[in-house]
Amino acid sequence: MTLVQIKELLDKEVEARNTSLELCYERPDPLFIAQKYQDESIALICALFAYGNANQIIKFLESLDFDLLNQNEDTIRKLLSAHYYRFQKSEDVIALFIALKRLRDIESLENIFYIGYQKESNLLDGLWALIQAIRESYPQESYGYNFLVGKPAQKISSAGTYKRYLMYLRWMARKDSLDMGLWSKIDKKDLLMPLDTHTFNVSRKIGLLKRKSCDMKAAIELTERLRKFDQSDPIKYDFALYRLGQEKLV
Repeated sequence: MTLVQIKELLDKEVEARNTSLELCYERPDPLFIAQKYQDESIALICALFAYGNANQIIKFLESLDFDLLNQNEDTIRKLLSAHYYRFQKSEDVIALFIALKRLRDIESLENIFYIGYQKESNLLDGLWALIQAIRESYPQESYGYNFLVGKPAQKISSAGTYKRYLMYLRWMARKDSLDMGLWSKIDKKDLLMPLDTHTFNVSRKIGLLKRKSCDMKAAIELTERLRKFDQSDPIKYDFALYRLGQEKLV
């Protein structure tokens, strides 16, 4: 496919997918749950647990009482003591809720992110600031928690995709029938591609991506290619690419 043909395909998909009908139980996506609450902390929980089977993700998220973010820590520990998801034990789920509760009591996640982002409009600097704040708010060391929350990358050359965080930032910075646009301090032109297996494979198959490793360098490479299609909003193509792969249309 030529770049012109790829752009025509993706533009058509973006237009077709830009509807709330894409978010439903028949087409499970964690954004379906996040949309119901329109809250930055709840949306982050939805994004961080967005790995594994989509139906199981939705089932787990619907089992959570997000009002616990407004309760005291003893109540959080008590009511989440039986909740676990794949690599996360109950203490990992509890740790995330308490960390976000403590942060929301003192500062918004947007402002925490903005501290790192504002210096050079660098999305990853903002992301490192956010991850560091979560970890410092409630220190927890376990395999499940480290997998869930992550740590700031020391080198981009060895960094994973941080797909769940970059997806969250898409939800926060963009506003359309899918994304919530709850934040105003991030320019959507600075977003990076939330690269997962579906988008990685589709992008390579149609000729958008040459890199063979699904990592941060690939996410940046794909973002740069998509900027040629829309410099002001390159990540608008994310959901379309994801669905093309998920539904095996390419």
